[in-house]
Amino acid sequence: MDRIVIEPDICNGQPTVRDSRITVQTVLEFLAAGDNIEQLLEAYPSLTRDDVLACIAFSSNLMKHRFSFREVA
Repeated sequence: MDRIVIEPDICNGQPTVRDSRITVQTVLEFLAAGDNIEQLLEAYPSLTRDDVLACIAFSSNLMKHRFSFREVA
């Protein structure tokens, strides 16, 4: 997981791919929209396949946590 970093001064503290300003969210949104890894790498030449896989693994890791919903005024 050393490919994904969270730095308060970069992209408002969102998780990003190391040494870039490409957020994990951006990568996941491309994949969710139906783009495949090759298309994503074409759009962002600085990314590697391992970077994309690290974004997927990072988000999968977050799903291990327990979540609950509550109403907020």
